[in-house]
Amino acid sequence: HLIFNLYSGTWPDYTEDVGFDIGQAMLAKASISTENFRPNFDVSIPLFSKDHPRTGGERGFLKFNTIPPLRKYMLVFKGKRYLTGIGSDTRNALYHVHNGEDVLLLTTCKHGKDWQKHKDSRCDRDNTEYEKYDYREMLHNATFCLVPRGRRLGSFRFLEALQAACVPVMLSNGWELPFSEVINWNQAAVIGDERLLLQIPSTIRSIHQDKILALRQQTQFLWEAYFSSVEKIVLTTLEIIQDRIFKHISRNSLIWNKHPGGLFVLPQYSSYLGDFPYYYANLGLKPPSKFTAVIHAVTPLVSQSQPVLKLLVAAAKSQYCAQIIVLWNCDKPLPAKHRWPATAVPVIVIEGESKVMSSRFLPYDNIITDAVLSLDEDTVLSTTEVDFAFTVWQSFPERIVGYPARSHFWDNSKERWGYTSKWTNDYSMVLTGAAIYHKYYHYLYSHYLPASLKNMVDQLANCEDILMNFLVSAVTKLPPIKVTQKKQYKETMMGQTSRASRWADPDHFAQRQSCMNTFASWFGYMPLIHSQMRLDPVLFKDQVSILRKKYRDIERL
Repeated sequence: HLIFNLYSGTWPDYTEDVGFDIGQAMLAKASISTENFRPNFDVSIPLFSKDHPRTGGERGFLKFNTIPPLRKYMLVFKGKRYLTGIGSDTRNALYHVHNGEDVLLLTTCKHGKDWQKHKDSRCDRDNTEYEKYDYREMLHNATFCLVPRGRRLGSFRFLEALQAACVPVMLSNGWELPFSEVINWNQAAVIGDERLLLQIPSTIRSIHQDKILALRQQTQFLWEAYFSSVEKIVLTTLEIIQDRIFKHISRNSLIWNKHPGGLFVLPQYSSYLGDFPYYYANLGLKPPSKFTAVIHAVTPLVSQSQPVLKLLVAAAKSQYCAQIIVLWNCDKPLPAKHRWPATAVPVIVIEGESKVMSSRFLPYDNIITDAVLSLDEDTVLSTTEVDFAFTVWQSFPERIVGYPARSHFWDNSKERWGYTSKWTNDYSMVLTGAAIYHKYYHYLYSHYLPASLKNMVDQLANCEDILMNFLVSAVTKLPPIKVTQKKQYKETMMGQTSRASRWADPDHFAQRQSCMNTFASWFGYMPLIHSQMRLDPVLFKDQVSILRKKYRDIERL
């Protein structure tokens, strides 16, 4: 059994006894002491308020990576003093460190019904000073935030500081920090000692500016990866327990403490970090040098001039192409081998068993490269365009890189998300009809996303590309990348077929609007991020000889 204990004890003694025999159950407990914590058995979770978001949650508040941080205060705290009883010693001593300038440690005696009975000579002055400052303003304008123990070892201030990119200065001796089994808190917080309170200011002033930036950045990663919602706190707890059980495929410290974090890096996929797109720099690896083209075919071969055959030839001519996989999701039987053009790379035709849209994102064993060039059968791309997109992807292997861009927006009148294919000054999606991404996202799509979303995609035969964009942006916290000015990427002749006519069908567009809102509801927030960046070849449209241009064909298209 696993028991979640969200509050550690209550007034007056705040004992950690839960009040019943837990038997051999594991405890996922907030404010648990190191003394009572059973390593590799219990899990320490953060203390969070009843208003903490159930899913999704807000992002962190760090907007600029400035050195030094442009914040008014060095160290702040604002909270109850606790005149007597457990937790009062440390907070009663904070005034010794408060200087009224860049170190603001504000306490109030106004706590409980009988606070005036225990009032001391400093209370009036402390209460007056306390009222002068707004807590939120202090929080967002401080480099470090003191997190002293209260009645319990844990404090709500802990998560508030993390989100605000205010480096927590822990002052709670004996507290087993949240998820300490997997999180290295020395990378995101300053661990102080209640007995050495007076040394705290000099300690934090001695921290170098680049170290402060690293600490602040790590607070944002940890907040967004593990703490911004109740769902993430629960899932992190369960994944920690899973790693204990399946030691042979458990996640290491690098995975837990580096973007995108342990919830998005599924150890069942591979035990080698180089098989994921996030760790090339850490391992000193170069991005993949070859790709597999996966063409999604849904119409029968009736002519040797069909777009799918032209596309196959163009992809095969790429110097970076290792193989081509044709996913045959057509109701007609597979064409004979001689119907496919001869190419310099292997062409593998896979007949989809279920012939549903999500099958294009299955983690097929036939895909031997880490890079996948995903193509609709009616996509029109030249070999030059394929080459350029792949070279761009090699610089951004964790993102989707491609040609057809789309955008989302918030419709105030309908109070829902909208989808648009209009040409605008920004975009938030690159459709997978002509895009390159890492094959790990096939595994993540198949094993991370719930069956309800994939079933919706399959029933509509629509929105699979939107769902993949949601997933990748949720993992990377970054937008996709559009290459070149090309906007039309479909073969016009396909407009005559029954399958392609769906693009002109108003119901098809309405379905995509509906998908956006269903997906956003499941994620608990809108993961898509707008971008105004488009990447073109360096000499694109420059007034120089065409012979000097590496991707000269792109200008003719």
